[in-house]
Amino acid sequence: MTYLEERVKYFDDAYRSGNALISDAQFDKLEANLYRVNPQSDYFTNKKSLPLPSLAKDQISEFIEDLLPNTRLVIEPKIDGAAIAIQYIDGKLSKAISRKGTDLTAKIAAIPDVPSKINVKGLFQVRGELYAPAEYDRPTYSQRQASAYMRARDSKSDHLSFCSFQIINGRLNQFESLKYLKKLGFSVPATKQCNFTNEVNLYRKLWSEGKLFADYPTDGIVVKINSRKLQLIREKSYGVYPYWQMAIKY
Repeated sequence: MTYLEERVKYFDDAYRSGNALISDAQFDKLEANLYRVNPQSDYFTNKKSLPLPSLAKDQISEFIEDLLPNTRLVIEPKIDGAAIAIQYIDGKLSKAISRKGTDLTAKIAAIPDVPSKINVKGLFQVRGELYAPAEYDRPTYSQRQASAYMRARDSKSDHLSFCSFQIINGRLNQFESLKYLKKLGFSVPATKQCNFTNEVNLYRKLWSEGKLFADYPTDGIVVKINSRKLQLIREKSYGVYPYWQMAIKY
């Protein structure tokens, strides 16, 4: 393993353990340098196998160019917090894990806006973000608060929220998925929809000016293909999860 690989892995492990040592922008630059010199690094292979893989970032031009001009897209806030997956069995919350697979069931069950029971039979899994909605204008505040809560043995949860944005292995399109999650009692993100790919840069500009998703602690926006059929086609075609959505940061 090269020195650059060691540094990237070190900072990535620290971040996933809830102890970010450098800013997102600094890490993204470091990771991009590694990809430029060694795109076949084991770091990238291992990253794809994580229980909750990261979104692809800042390859938006390539992403947009691969889409038909009138592809329906959903724009969501990229909430700056901690990624969480929650599993329900026959309507009862049975397990919650962090991005690295750490069991956080008891802690997530204590979050006020995480329903303990939902009206769904069988297996149902959701993905979302644990975050601190207050003081969202302070950089990395939300992520640090969420990470501290996950690490602490005893801590209060009333200052944190959970925003659900994806049904794992669901059948509905993105817009209908959010409507269904809201019906089940989950908090879901505000969204914008567009039918033309050239509108994405407009929403990016509005977000950068603080005119879009200002009620959330964000470090970007997420562009998602709405159609579930197209999502599945891209997953099979590219073999990379989740290539039907792209994060745009700063």
